[in-house]
Amino acid sequence: MNFEYSETQRIIAHSIKDFNKKHILPHMMDWDEKQTFPIDLFHELGQMGFMGVLVPHKYGGAEMSYHEYITVIEEISKVDGSIGLSVAAHNSLCTNHILEFGNEEQKQKWLPKLAHGEWIGAWGLTEHNTGSDAGGMSTTAVKDGDYYVINGAKNFTTHGISGDVAVVMVRTGAKGDSHGMSAFVIERGTPGFSSGKKENKLGMRASETAEMIFQDCRVHKDQMLGEEGDGFIQALKVLDGGRISIGALALGIAKGAFEASVKYSKEREQFGKPISQFQAIGFKLADMATEIEAAELLLHKAAYLKNKGEKVTKIGAMAKMYASEISVKIANEAVQIHGGYGYTKDFPVEKFYRDAKLCTIGEGTTEIQKLVISRNILK
Repeated sequence: MNFEYSETQRIIAHSIKDFNKKHILPHMMDWDEKQTFPIDLFHELGQMGFMGVLVPHKYGGAEMSYHEYITVIEEISKVDGSIGLSVAAHNSLCTNHILEFGNEEQKQKWLPKLAHGEWIGAWGLTEHNTGSDAGGMSTTAVKDGDYYVINGAKNFTTHGISGDVAVVMVRTGAKGDSHGMSAFVIERGTPGFSSGKKENKLGMRASETAEMIFQDCRVHKDQMLGEEGDGFIQALKVLDGGRISIGALALGIAKGAFEASVKYSKEREQFGKPISQFQAIGFKLADMATEIEAAELLLHKAAYLKNKGEKVTKIGAMAKMYASEISVKIANEAVQIHGGYGYTKDFPVEKFYRDAKLCTIGEGTTEIQKLVISRNILK
């Protein structure tokens, strides 16, 4: 196993660092305060190939591997987890669902615009009363000739207002039946498709999270991905890759908080010397560095298996769970190292602290990941 960055990964890391410095750092706290979703930024990221990282060249994508994909999400998230989250959701959920399960006509129709960043993608699974119990969803699609009429609502949807196209899971069969759900691609502007409440969040505030509402929304049967009843099984497979995305997001936040802590500990002096020379701080930094290394290895093992086409349900859940947990822990320690300054918005660690928590919730809570892992162990 090669533990060094490939030349492509090094180029990606360098280009994103430059992009972060020019386009994200000067604005991110303003975006955070105002909950601004900077759409134009994602169009620019699309031009760089980062909105279609896994999409083949023939559909306008960058056709990179999961190792490069982790690097993209991680490097962006080292500066702003909100932007990393939106890039991850666009790539791994909406775009990847169409890539994995769309037919050739559907791929040709939607992937180029998504891969170029011309369109922003959304993905609707969660509902108000279901959460992780997706099988109990209430949004329905009733067949009417060559069309389906959709009624219901999705919440906690990344890009629920600004998304130009959404992949939406709906119930076409009995509630609770894993083969009673189907996936549709629905474009913004379709009659009956609207947006609802935008969430006012603790962190990740520049990544838009909102409701999608469907009222007698008619979609053609050609907009269904795969066969009727395949939606839930498709969603589970999409979430396997999504866990790698959230793990990369968490890793980036952890690295950002760690690097800020190292820098501060060298600059901040107490009792005539930098605080980095005190054992209490040194031990914290040692623990943080070790946990980051372990999370990174887990993530790239998951990426290695994903690239080979092997099942990654267990290792993906492990990587996501561990990276998310250490991200929260490291962000907390980063605030502690900064002391009172860590509680102010003059230093970046307070934002890392707020942003990190979502990683233990998004794409399934830590408890859900443990359930996934234990089930796979006990099979």
